[in-house]
Amino acid sequence: MRKTGLVFFPAFDWAIAPDHPEREERLLYTQDQVFEEGLLDFDNIVEFKPKIAKEEDVKRVHICVPDVSSVVTESHMISAGGAITAAEKVLSGEVDNAFALVRPPGHHAMRVVHGARGFCNINIEAIMIEYIRRHYGHKRIAIVDTDCHHGDGTQDIYWHDPDTLFISMHQDGRTLYPGSGFVDEFGGPNALGTTINIPLPPRTSDEGFLYVLDHVVLPILDEFQPDLIINSAGQDNHYTDPITNMRFSAHGYALLNDKLCPDIAVLEGGYSIEHALPYVNVGIILAMAGFDYSDIREPDYDPEALRQSAEITAYIETLAEAIYRKWQDRKNIKDVGRIVNGYIKRRKRIYYDTDGIVEFQEESVRVCDSCGGLVLIESRADTGYHIYAICVPGRSCAACRAEGEYIFESTPKFKYNYVYFQDREKDVFLVK
Repeated sequence: MRKTGLVFFPAFDWAIAPDHPEREERLLYTQDQVFEEGLLDFDNIVEFKPKIAKEEDVKRVHICVPDVSSVVTESHMISAGGAITAAEKVLSGEVDNAFALVRPPGHHAMRVVHGARGFCNINIEAIMIEYIRRHYGHKRIAIVDTDCHHGDGTQDIYWHDPDTLFISMHQDGRTLYPGSGFVDEFGGPNALGTTINIPLPPRTSDEGFLYVLDHVVLPILDEFQPDLIINSAGQDNHYTDPITNMRFSAHGYALLNDKLCPDIAVLEGGYSIEHALPYVNVGIILAMAGFDYSDIREPDYDPEALRQSAEITAYIETLAEAIYRKWQDRKNIKDVGRIVNGYIKRRKRIYYDTDGIVEFQEESVRVCDSCGGLVLIESRADTGYHIYAICVPGRSCAACRAEGEYIFESTPKFKYNYVYFQDREKDVFLVK
């Protein structure tokens, strides 16, 4: 038995549209199922009310353009605050683990935010992680994203962080939004190997998900030795989900969480409101609390109908072997990109599908043997905003810090709408 904390926040006042998949009913059916099953009657399952995140919690992670209040609502701040509450209960020892069943979701929100993309405005898990590091000391953290869509926002935020392992198991980006998350996306030049993508073919079932968990995810976690494991717990891999093409079951989700044993789980996607979410969430809660979940079954569950083909099984086995071999060989990878004046650049075109915004971004990272590296971002969106951001990493070395401070002071304001300075190490955020 483990003591498990639950934090619910359905966000009654926030929805993209009344009939949009991302709406409050996503959690109402789960709440009903939790009450109906009497889970809160057990002494080791405890519900906590979410707190409200503060602006400084968001600024630790994001460059919101032009500011935080222009891209978030109170619901977003409570969703992030719910995840923070879950973390506080675990880190204080009040519970052994916790599940934040909150919305709106967040794993498509990148470091720079001009608007909403993939139903996400701010990154809930990243805000929670940086809150943990600010208030409980530096932690080596692993994020395992089990949402059907690649967690491109979380990947972007931690691309250069050698102390944050991001593993995403998702439907192949060639067949689903956001069209990313391939094996060669392996982390920035100062953090190679801390980004692991497992793009699975459509119609992957329990067998495939659990195979990559056993043969890729768990072995890498054993070697990385994180202080905390976070499950970015999307549930749209379910066989009834209306916007994806996978065949995962509620029992499979429960077994995955039992094996993964996350310290904190945070709800992400999942849009089969009646047929999947109540069963999946109850299964996850039972697994986290150490109860028997063997009877968790959807009313229409048919294992034979959901069984993956032999071709998919063979493909996944080959894929898993290649990914794990790449991880083991990460220290021998030398080609990190073209270095110019000590920096490596990457250019991105980012589409904010929810808000219809296009952003062009050039990111430069200082190649550094001592920390994640100073990050410089020039971003221009078709909203008219042209900004420049200087981002000093957590546990920054003196050289990256000094260069970042100098660049911020010497960058002329007239060239941009805003110039931002984000310092995770000293918890400083400045704008000019």
